[in-house]
Amino acid sequence: MVKNKTKKIKIVPDTSIIINGILSNNINKKELKNCEIIIPIAVLDELQSQASKHREVGFLGLEELKKLRKLSDQKKIIFKYLGSKPSLEDIKLAKSGRIDGIIRDEAIKNKALLYTGDYVQAIVAEVLGAEVKYIETKIDRNELKFLKFFEKNTTSVHITEGIPVRIKIGKPGKVKMKSIGNSVTKEEIEKIIKEIEEFSRIAKKVDRPIMKNGAKVIQLDSFRIAITNPPFSDKIEVTIIKPIKKLKLDDYTISPKLQNRIESAAEGILVSGPPGSGKSTFASSLAEFYSKKNKIVKTIESPKDLQVDSEISQYGPLEGDFEKTAEVLLLVRPDYTVFDEVRKSKDFMIFSDLRLSGVGMIGVVHASNPVNSIQRFIGRIEIGMICNIIDTVIFINNGDISKIYQLELVMKVPTGMTERDLTRPVVEIRDFENEKLEYEIYTYGDENIIIPVALLEEKETSKIKFVKKELQNIFNDYNTQAEIKFTSASHAIVKIDKSFIPRIIGKGGSEINKIEAQLGISIDVLPFDNSLGKKINHTIHESGNSLDFLFNRKLHSKKLNVYINNEYIFSATVGKKNKIRVSKSSDLGKNIIKALVQQKNIIVTDSK
Repeated sequence: MVKNKTKKIKIVPDTSIIINGILSNNINKKELKNCEIIIPIAVLDELQSQASKHREVGFLGLEELKKLRKLSDQKKIIFKYLGSKPSLEDIKLAKSGRIDGIIRDEAIKNKALLYTGDYVQAIVAEVLGAEVKYIETKIDRNELKFLKFFEKNTTSVHITEGIPVRIKIGKPGKVKMKSIGNSVTKEEIEKIIKEIEEFSRIAKKVDRPIMKNGAKVIQLDSFRIAITNPPFSDKIEVTIIKPIKKLKLDDYTISPKLQNRIESAAEGILVSGPPGSGKSTFASSLAEFYSKKNKIVKTIESPKDLQVDSEISQYGPLEGDFEKTAEVLLLVRPDYTVFDEVRKSKDFMIFSDLRLSGVGMIGVVHASNPVNSIQRFIGRIEIGMICNIIDTVIFINNGDISKIYQLELVMKVPTGMTERDLTRPVVEIRDFENEKLEYEIYTYGDENIIIPVALLEEKETSKIKFVKKELQNIFNDYNTQAEIKFTSASHAIVKIDKSFIPRIIGKGGSEINKIEAQLGISIDVLPFDNSLGKKINHTIHESGNSLDFLFNRKLHSKKLNVYINNEYIFSATVGKKNKIRVSKSSDLGKNIIKALVQQKNIIVTDSK
């Protein structure tokens, strides 16, 4: 042990010893006396830096230095600061041990005893020839103050300065809130934070996914601890969340159909639900289900709080970036990956990239309803790619499965539209159990549209009732026996005695066009028995600006009907030259030319 001429022990403590308050405690217990305490300026600067970032360890360390200053006056202990301020480069390299090196050098230079609670620091100092006293910090996990607030089935503890501690008890959907004790003082909450900080510093299983000015999150074993303080929050607050139960897939309400899909077909699964609904718990059960099926399963999460077996590796953001984690995952080649808390745009892109690379993906997404979780992908990826990324959506509410959707990409005219040229790729979202179509997603113009089909069908039903009544009134003027059938809200088929069809259609379709314009629908008029009459053999010949229907037998003065694919077009009387002439520039002529080009069936019948 190094002593000077006055037999005083020289001590150089590092930041770990200062933060833990070991020196002041030893002085008060009279275990340290007749000593000289040397504080390297680098230690003071590091603590100041931490406190400026509103990190509790910085405040704890500065408070300890104040105590040592006061005790040195009372106990006649020499207390002084030595060394130089660390350079900007030293500060930048603090995480790689530069500040620790400055502290070691100060101890060696002053022939002092280095006090440290850092095992690596102790070994390096001994290698360099310094005298070291390594003090291992021991905190019994079971004696952590916040544990006393956790009763059976407690899901979270909320400690806020100035009000009583509040706890939530019960399973998702059946949670009750209750208050404990008196209002928490600033000193009490600071003691709880100090204890958490100290234990998390030495604990092996600890994760710090968020360290910001005024806010930090610490994952301590199964506890997720969020600490906030001014200026981020108006007062100091600690929130501690703990899962109350680990479930298996069999503990959920799962039909044999869903069980089979999860086991053999689903590879792009979204587990969605509101906060606290049990999404992560269900995702954990899925991960373990696949693991027990001899699949290689990994997780991507921050913090790493999914409750999974040791066979499943839990990955965090590599160098603070999930994109780098994904690069490693592709080299590891897992069968399934659970991405817990897909929130940012970059997260959705990483999820999509991994799925398109062939990895089975399970994504946990916050959403108030199952469609919202799908909607969060829209705009980030092309609609045509959605079904390659997501095939199953499982919505969790109150701790159990409440809705399941399956997705499929089809080419069709979207529900509510009628024109065939509006055919486009449509993502159909169907209820998994009954396969009922509930939503459609498609592009219209430059907009991505998601439509609730049930709402469209309800509107169509109301419109059909009204239009059908109007149609019945119109066709009663021709024949009270007319039958009306709607194929959609904008299209109807009217069956009527064939003798009335020419009157209904009118010259050049004038009458039926008026009815269609009046009601805003398209109408096909067909005879009752689908017998269009006796077919007449004919040929169509192009002559200048006309189309001539030519017949091989005498039909002069006969009234004939013309149909295209059984749809009535017009009626006309055969002329003296045994033909019917239609102008190519007329609407009728254009329809006939179009039918000829498309090789449709053109039929001429006797009107009797």
